[in-house]
Amino acid sequence: MTSRPFLAVIQYDGGGFAGWQRQPVDRTVQAEFEAVLERLMGRKTPATAAGRTDTGVHALGQAVSFAGGDRWQSVDLRRALNGLLPREMWVQQVHLMNPGFDARRSAMARRYRYLIGTDEAASSPFRRPYEWALSQALDVNALQGAAAALVGEHSFRGLAAAGANTTHYRCRVALAQWAPRADGVGMAFTVEADRFLHHMVRFIVGTMVDIALGRRPPADFPRQLAANDNLAASPPAPPQGLYLEAVQYSPDLYAEESTS
Repeated sequence: MTSRPFLAVIQYDGGGFAGWQRQPVDRTVQAEFEAVLERLMGRKTPATAAGRTDTGVHALGQAVSFAGGDRWQSVDLRRALNGLLPREMWVQQVHLMNPGFDARRSAMARRYRYLIGTDEAASSPFRRPYEWALSQALDVNALQGAAAALVGEHSFRGLAAAGANTTHYRCRVALAQWAPRADGVGMAFTVEADRFLHHMVRFIVGTMVDIALGRRPPADFPRQLAANDNLAASPPAPPQGLYLEAVQYSPDLYAEESTS
């Protein structure tokens, strides 16, 4: 059987998963997705994600690559996946890709969003699983000042998990900005970079929020950005406020139009 590379853009509620990556015991997004692929393809079919989201982290645009048989068309494959995946997961698009495509290695940029609820109702059971229920006002100027320092290339050794399995800590940040949420009940942080380290966004947000609450001076952020370790970083922000929003690829990797 001839196999062709496909890209699935999927959304998932991360609250019921121990992250993307398959685990020996815990339920993961990868294990659920690969189980459905095995049913559809008639064989074990590995799936590669652009970002290995952690326990409790959500996705609005996770990119997943896998090999599919040549009998599958993108529109039919999307319909079949959505018919079998658990309700916490949904395939937004399926693309047929050109040979050599890999969701992780081929990615040009990844974009994350972090949501914070600053009002009292953030503690509602209908909101708390999907944002940081901070329920405190934040100094917007302090947040924006810290975000501006992120743009460019930096070593994020001071704002990532210690012992991260990586050959280097440098990342190029193209976008980092805070804005009031459209629903008017908090703040949203958007950050886009060529790569992200383990817990990097959560460490960034946790440190920024401490500055915006007056718990540490604004000068701490550029110092932490230049640090050689994360010992002085604030605790990472909770996982439920974090969303993998989108992954960007070169247009010449797509063999056909999307099937959304």
